[in-house]
Amino acid sequence: MTEQILPENLSRDAIIDSQWKQLTGLLKAIETNPFWMKRLSDLDVQPQDINSWEDFRQLKPLTKQELVIDQNENLPYGTNLTYPRSRYTRLHQTSGTTGRPMRFLDTPESWNWFKRCWAQIYRIIGLQENDRFCFPFSFGPFIGFWAGFEGTSQFQNLCIAAGGMSSEVRLQVIQEHEVTIVCCTPTYALRLIEIAERDGIDLVNSSVRAILVAGEPGGSIPAIRNRIEQGWGARVFDHWGMTDIGSLGIESVEDPASLLLLETECIAEIVNPETFEAVTPGERGELLITNLGRWGTPVIRYRTGDIVQAATTPNACGRNLLRLDGGILGRADDMITIRGNNVFPSSVEAVLREFPEIVEYRITVTEKQSMHHLVIEIEPAMIQDLNWSEYTTSPQRQDLLARLSRTVRDRLNFHAEFIIVEPDSLPRFELKGRRFHRA
Repeated sequence: MTEQILPENLSRDAIIDSQWKQLTGLLKAIETNPFWMKRLSDLDVQPQDINSWEDFRQLKPLTKQELVIDQNENLPYGTNLTYPRSRYTRLHQTSGTTGRPMRFLDTPESWNWFKRCWAQIYRIIGLQENDRFCFPFSFGPFIGFWAGFEGTSQFQNLCIAAGGMSSEVRLQVIQEHEVTIVCCTPTYALRLIEIAERDGIDLVNSSVRAILVAGEPGGSIPAIRNRIEQGWGARVFDHWGMTDIGSLGIESVEDPASLLLLETECIAEIVNPETFEAVTPGERGELLITNLGRWGTPVIRYRTGDIVQAATTPNACGRNLLRLDGGILGRADDMITIRGNNVFPSSVEAVLREFPEIVEYRITVTEKQSMHHLVIEIEPAMIQDLNWSEYTTSPQRQDLLARLSRTVRDRLNFHAEFIIVEPDSLPRFELKGRRFHRA
């Protein structure tokens, strides 16, 4: 009897064959999808015209704005529906980080596909029989870790839903149930460290061995990653996915601070964001995704807006999946130019997280003399035995401001304006942190 090969362990040729077979089925399915039939007709293409990879790569990439317009004009779900509404059993929506939330429907088949993706993710991070999960997030319509939570049903591990609890109670749950894997955003992992330190809880010597983070690029930013790992005494595993496309990226045990893409479940392309031509391996570009397991609400050559670069060395884990060096490097729509320098918020955040004195921060882009200008509010960790009025005139405050200004100038080649604000004056987040604003 031939041993079954797990999807994530397929050969490169087998991966490509699987992609083409699934793509062929998807193209046949969308013949009943009003959105895609109109879009392809506008492009003077029919599904049956796509008979090769070259044909496929000639398709104009899909933008989120096209989906937003379609949904706004065809409330409540838009026309990107391959099946009658009665076939759909799950509703989720985007977080609304870049605009009005979009709604996405899933059939039982596509939701099972989500869970299969998470089965691969758990195997890649080295799930153990005695692992116990905690999901400390609100179980609302934002997809968050919903699929990850239900994906654990394929295994025999204890899984705790920690919605509707305060952070203090969640920490208590983690301790009492000897949780080994915590699934949350990088922002919330840092928030729990802050509360644990305040309440005298020893996270470093707790049962937690892994923090699986998603929703933000922080898991691949060295300074944020290091702070989480040091504060928890646990390994960080970065995960990537979107409500629009599914759960498709994970860091392997052997390749820290990078992302494997589940190419058995999607077609991933890295292209020049202006020409949409494939970039040279190792060159930065925008990630396009074709979802192969969500036929009910498909996206084909979808512009994620994420800037990535393919690794050019073999994967240490031995798998033949595309690996993204450094994970998600930034978002094309977040990039700003400051005095000739192209800057991503993640680059600024990477610098700020190198300072243990910084508890929280907020970045605002303003205009100054017709040029972009960054105002960065900093909430400091208070010096013991100093009250706020004493701290505002202390040498420690001046030293922090000087070091921040110098580091940003030397590392990113521009000057930023720093403002020290009072403790607990900046917002805290459980899901995605919204620390970057445009005035």
